[in-house]
Order: sequence, then C-alpha cells, then structure tokens
Amino acid sequence: MRKLRFLFKFMLFGFISFIVIIIGLYTYAYLSPKLDLKTSGSLYLYDNEGNLVYQGSRSNEWVNIEDISDYLINATIAIEDKNFYKHNGFDYLRIAKAMYLNIKNGAIVQGASTISQQYIKNLYLDFGKSWDRKIEEAFLTLELEVHYEKDEILEGYLNTINYGQGNLGIVNASSYYFNKKPSELTLEESIMLAGISKNPSKYNPVSNYDECIKRAKIVANAMLKNDYIDSETYNSLFKNKIEIYGQNKTNNLQMLMYYQDAVLDELSNIKEIPSSLIDSGGLKIYTTLDMDLQANLEKNILENKVDDEIQIASVVVNPNTGAIRALTGGMNYATSQYNRAISSKRQVGSTMKPFLYYAALENNMTMSSTFSSEPTTFNLSNGKTYSPSNASDIYANKEITMAAALALSDNIYAVKTNLFLGVDKMISVANKAGIKEELNEVASLPLGTSEINLIDFATGYTTFASGGYKKDLYFIEKIEDLDGNVLYEHKNKNTLVLNPNYTYILNEMMTSTSNDAFVDYTTPTALTISSKLSNKYAIKTGSTNTDFWIVGYNKDSLVMTWMGYDDNKTVNSNVRTKSKNIWAQTIEYSLKDIETEWYETPKNVVAIPLDAITGKSTNNSDKAVLYYYVKGSEPNVSIEQYVNKEEASDS
Repeated sequence: MRKLRFLFKFMLFGFISFIVIIIGLYTYAYLSPKLDLKTSGSLYLYDNEGNLVYQGSRSNEWVNIEDISDYLINATIAIEDKNFYKHNGFDYLRIAKAMYLNIKNGAIVQGASTISQQYIKNLYLDFGKSWDRKIEEAFLTLELEVHYEKDEILEGYLNTINYGQGNLGIVNASSYYFNKKPSELTLEESIMLAGISKNPSKYNPVSNYDECIKRAKIVANAMLKNDYIDSETYNSLFKNKIEIYGQNKTNNLQMLMYYQDAVLDELSNIKEIPSSLIDSGGLKIYTTLDMDLQANLEKNILENKVDDEIQIASVVVNPNTGAIRALTGGMNYATSQYNRAISSKRQVGSTMKPFLYYAALENNMTMSSTFSSEPTTFNLSNGKTYSPSNASDIYANKEITMAAALALSDNIYAVKTNLFLGVDKMISVANKAGIKEELNEVASLPLGTSEINLIDFATGYTTFASGGYKKDLYFIEKIEDLDGNVLYEHKNKNTLVLNPNYTYILNEMMTSTSNDAFVDYTTPTALTISSKLSNKYAIKTGSTNTDFWIVGYNKDSLVMTWMGYDDNKTVNSNVRTKSKNIWAQTIEYSLKDIETEWYETPKNVVAIPLDAITGKSTNNSDKAVLYYYVKGSEPNVSIEQYVNKEEASDS
C-alpha cells in the first residue's frame, strides 16, 4: 500500500510539474517578440516598362487562405495534422503513439510533427535531427502558436511547402502542375498536391505519375477517415488519368526565375536596404528586365536545345549603362534552381584572348605584329616545359598577324604573346576591365584555363564594349516603399580604365572572327553565323572540352553565352553550332528597335588596307582588310595605300 501511495504521489507530482512547465513555456512564448513570418506582398518586382512581373516573398508567391481551395486545405489537414485546429502546436497523443510505434518496430516508422512545426522548419530551420535543433523548433513553435491564429499559420504553411519541380508554395504548384489558381483546384488535384510534400522528388506527377497517384490514394483515405469525403466520393476518385500541365506559368517563361534570383541576390548586397527591411516587406523593386527580350532569349535557347542534359547561362547587357536586360542561369528553373549565371565558375577558353591582345596593343605591338604559328615547346622560368596545341593540331607553319591569330583563335600565337609581354600584363588588363576573379600567372592563361563567373566575365567585356569605360553590371534601377518613397536608386559609374584608341582597335580586330577574308589554314571562328548578322559586331568564341562560350557586342548591346553540362561531359560540335545560333538570334533581336552604329574612329587612329594573314601590302582585294593603328605606329607603306574607311570596308 505504501508503494502504491508513493507511486501515486510521484505520478501526481510529475503531472503537476509537467503542467507547470507547459504553462511556463507558453507564458514565455507569449512574452517573446512576435515572429516575423515574412508573408505576402513583401516584394513587388517590375520590369523596365514598369509592369509588375512578380509579387510575393523572397522565396515564393503568396496567396491568402480565402483564395485556396477548401479541397486542398482539407486534404492537407487530413494527411499532415488532423488535429490542427484542436492542439496548441503539439499533438501529444500523436507524439505518444509515434513513440510507441517507433519503439515497437525498432525504427522510425511514424512522425508526429504538426503543421505548425513543419512551418517553422520551412521558415527558420534546417531539417537536421540534433537535440539542439529539436529544442529550438519547440520554442519557435510555441511562439508561433501564441502569436498567430490557426488560419494565419495554415496560410503560411501552404505558401511555403516544397511541392517539387522547383515549386515553392501553392501558387507556383497549382500553376505549374494544373495551370490553375489555388482557388480553382478540383478535389483530385488537391489530393495529389497534398501528397507531394512527404517526398517532393518522388511524389510529384511530372517525375512519377504512378507514385503520385499511390500517395494520393493514401491522402484520400485519410480524408475519408476524417469525414472530409464520403465513401461514394472516395470510390469515384482517380478512375481516369488526371491531366498534368507541367509548365511554369509565370509569364510563360521557364527561365525567368533565374533573373528574379539574380535581382534578389543584388538586393541582399545593397547596403542602403538592410536585411530587416527586406524581410519586413513592402518593397517595390524596379528592375532592368526587358520582358520582350527575355522571352526572345528563352525562345532562342529552346529552339536550339541540344539534349535534355545541356545547360546554358546567358546575359544581355546594355553597354551604355551596364543594365542587364535579360538573363538565364539554366534550361529550366522548375527542374534546377542552380543559377549558373551568378553562382558557377567555368573555364572560359579562348574568350580570354582579347584581354591579352589589348595588353599587347598597349605594350607597343600592333594588329600586324607577327609570330610563327607552328608546334612549339616553351621552356618556362620554373624549369618546366609547356607544349600547347592548336585546335585539331592545325597550324599555319608561317608568320601570321595578331589580327589573323584572333580571327582564327591561334593558341601558339597567344602563348607566345603572353610570354613575350609577361603574364602579369594580361592579368592587369583583366583586373582594370573589372574582372574580380583571381587569375593564375601561367603561360596558358590566354587559353582560358582559369575559371570565371559569367557576370564577372561579362563585366570585363562590357568595358571593351563601352569604349574603355568600366561599369557595374546591375539588375535594380530603384527601390521604393509602398508609399512611393525612393529608398535606393542606381547611380551609373563611368570610369575610363582603358585607352580608347587601343580599345577601338581591339574592337575592330574582333570583327575579324566573322570575316571570310581571314580564311587560310583554318576558318574564322564565327564565320558560320556571319550570314545571320545584319550589324557589325566584335565577336569572340572560346571552348574547352567541357565548355563553349561566345560573346559579341557593339556599342548598344552585348550578349554572352555559355553552354555545357553540369557533370562536365564533353561538348561536341553540335553544342558549338547551337550556342552560336542562340547568340546571333538574340543580339540581332536586342537591337531591333535601336538605330545602332559602329564606334566612331578616334582621331588618333588610322586605317590601312593590308593582307589579312600576313599584314603586308596586297593587290588581292579578296584578302585585303583594314588594319588599324595609333598614328605613328603604322607600317611604312606608300601614301596610296591609305584609303577612305567607307570604301575599304566593302573589301
């Protein structure tokens, strides 16, 4: 009897202690600051015409619970947390049942997280299983429950769930899978969506329709048991295949979200806009996005798709301002959110050579300076040797000019120039032009052995395209609060960092890549797309075994494109062809409403018609091209060789 009384007192004490602890915890949670749920309308993104293109939080679009189908709400509660409206954050009976089943089976066979707990994970926590994280989750769940109504919690939860295929939140998911608003979802569609969150990669209907339906039937059974549907309705479900839309409906562009990610990345680095202000919401962000051009870029990419594994990163820049008019960081944001335009670094191949040749011009070489293109082994200062090769081991086996070397992308000429100047000269030019990446002082640098991010690289090229003026590439024009108060406005930086004379000569020299006069022991690297171009462009291509780049510009538009595989699979000639097509179609479209002209020749620069390959005087009009020189550095030729630029440009 004494033992029974002791046991009763012990259990009573434990129960009272538990109640006191729970009351204390809820009191502490109530007195804590209200959690910031970062909910609807925190950000509004506009294109360069002032049209709203995105409304939502930093991670997803938002919808009020009144505008979500009751079918989806009921299905979600039935499968995830049937006592959601009855508990205060924790379902203690469910926890006890889960503990019993897990102990009985010797493994975790059932979880007990409530919707409130899952919402906290979505907002603030990783999905680790450490005790520290569990304790933090518990405290935050208590704070959530005491400060918010149940409908507010459920609304937030449905707007932050991962529904698979890159769709965060019910707005994106209902649009992507069924081409509908959340309020328009049918019972069967709602049941399918409610089942996805358990394993988004396995249960979404695009990746695995059959598994999705199996999971949906489990959800439907939970709805039946909890009286959300009757037996007749349950037995009628999924008799016919449900039509899946499977496209990102946001402006009908499956790559636009890469641009949005880049905007948000820039937003997080604007010191005038603290993170607390971003999270609290109410920001109107006016961007440089040209929706028409973005749509054209995407169309060109999809029309030139090589296979299902290929990826692409591309950017369109206005060289006059540095404004990024269009961008993509991959083939499809729904299947891969990794933004290769702002996050990845790849070897750039021969697109690195213009930085070398500008350095050469600045250090007393000219367009007609020659080196022999032939197999060569270089003895380096560290005692090692280096034996680069030309593409397909094709060499001129004679002296060629810098202009020819650039047009034909001759590697031997480039390495000879690099070692002749000293490697530091090329790096200095790249840094002045705006490339932030730390480049290695190696003989192979002009062959693009260093890895550079696309936006970083495009910054350097924009300096060439702007005539030597360094500009910051940017996405955000200005930011306002909801009352129209300007919180931030982009200020263009226009710093002259390169000599305009040499920059002009380099730009002229880069037009040689599409000029058939340079056909010799091989062909100019952009010759195959010359017929697609109605404007004059400075162009450079570059390739490694795993990457293909093309960049080209005039004073009004610059387009840079990378194509390759995430797993570094070898690229083939088809990748090169398709990438060039994308570049040509996009840059031509980018100038459709612009009366563009080529750069004005500086007063200190003269032009002389010479043989494209040898740089000597020639009577062969088919092989004569204009070579440009700073006055005083031109070769000694007769005065008759000087011609009017407009006349010679036809040769």
